[in-house]
Amino acid sequence: MPHIQSRPAHACSQDEGQLSPGGQAILDVAAGLFSEKGYDATSMSAVARSAGVSKANVFHHFRSKRELYLEVIREACRDSSAALRQGRVQGGTVAEQLSSFLSHHLETLLRREQVSRLVVREVMESSPEGGKELAEQVFFEGFTELVEIVREGQASGEFRRDLDPALLAHLIISTNVFFFQSRNVLRHFPFVDFADDPQRFVRMAADLLFHGCLQNSPDEMPGAATGNPALPVISQEKVHD
Repeated sequence: MPHIQSRPAHACSQDEGQLSPGGQAILDVAAGLFSEKGYDATSMSAVARSAGVSKANVFHHFRSKRELYLEVIREACRDSSAALRQGRVQGGTVAEQLSSFLSHHLETLLRREQVSRLVVREVMESSPEGGKELAEQVFFEGFTELVEIVREGQASGEFRRDLDPALLAHLIISTNVFFFQSRNVLRHFPFVDFADDPQRFVRMAADLLFHGCLQNSPDEMPGAATGNPALPVISQEKVHD
């Protein structure tokens, strides 16, 4: 099965650009300011004042405000990316590796809530050009790693060969992100008992994502013998009121 293409030449790896303690301190301060005030309302002068350094010192570590902002978002993704790579080194089934990542990713979202909201907001509100920048310079490495792991599961026979690896990778991420965004609403539904138990949510979500929810195989589902679809088919025709 062919591998996904290499990342764009100008994209930044999750492991590149190890910062000095001074640069890391500036990054931490900037993360708080961007999260609280937003990109437009945060100036490099404000970052310098909050970090207790000169503006020239900030520009010594980061060439522009946009570069600093993107590095803040990359930093928010590094823990999960490192956990994904560590899971591959430790081995186990692909489902186990992805389940471990799902758990660590959600833990990171909840532990760094303020910055996580910044990342989600940036993704939701980005322009087409901004979305391209995020894809190429921030998320490419991690998403590609997820896709490759799914493909390994397909090659080994653990996962179905007809599923789209990128779709499953997307579902893994979006499952956690929507839980992170909606848990304050979810906890008020009487039939939802996992909103305040993230690890239980992860276990159940991983079971559904990697083992499915059909009781029987598709051929054994009601309607299979008569040719009726087991699941509804969404019409591709335009629906008129």
